[in-house]
Amino acid sequence: MAKTQRNKEKQYSEAELIEMFGLTRLVGSEMIPSLAEWTNATTTLSPAEQQLFDDIRQDAVQNIAGWQEEDLKMMFISFVLRLGHLRNQPNYHTYFEKTISATVEGIFLKTKTDFMIAKGILDKPKIPYFHFQEWKPLKNPKGDSMAQLLEAFLIAQETNRAANLRTDKPLYGCEVVGKQWTFAIMEGKTYCLSKSYDCTEKDDLLQIIAILRKFKEILETKLLS
Repeated sequence: MAKTQRNKEKQYSEAELIEMFGLTRLVGSEMIPSLAEWTNATTTLSPAEQQLFDDIRQDAVQNIAGWQEEDLKMMFISFVLRLGHLRNQPNYHTYFEKTISATVEGIFLKTKTDFMIAKGILDKPKIPYFHFQEWKPLKNPKGDSMAQLLEAFLIAQETNRAANLRTDKPLYGCEVVGKQWTFAIMEGKTYCLSKSYDCTEKDDLLQIIAILRKFKEILETKLLS
């Protein structure tokens, strides 16, 4: 049995994870069908939702450049998640700042997810994992957010595999750095990134909300089956 490399303090970069685990990174015209289906979503807002949408967008336009991570979460992302209809349901729960870990190909990985969706009971997430988000402020970001998202994907794959659950279904996620949102899907050892959406732009923010709502549909019709 291969010896496990265990370093709880190690923070990997995206490039290091690609090399360590033989990952393939796709962007732009190489978009896989599942990401195209996800990001081509459309939606409309009710009058009440439109008011909230306008309020948080204007707040972001004026203030996002100076927000720290807690400001970004409390003043903006929490409202986007609500507009995206991502909240607890009988078959799955949403979790904030949960630490997950697993030994993947002999290498110990551990990361704290800013937001994730998983089956669970109250505050305890249980397998399988479906969706992760990593957030970084524009000012003074700490760590490689894409690397942290990849670690969450790899840990989820290994945890689901260890529980004898299907691992052929894609994992969904999002990286937020300041005003830029990038969506990602992991299938096997291939991950694919969407274009970046500027959440201070009206059309882009509406598309972000549409994508989050589409994930809820995908989760309930495909991933939970």
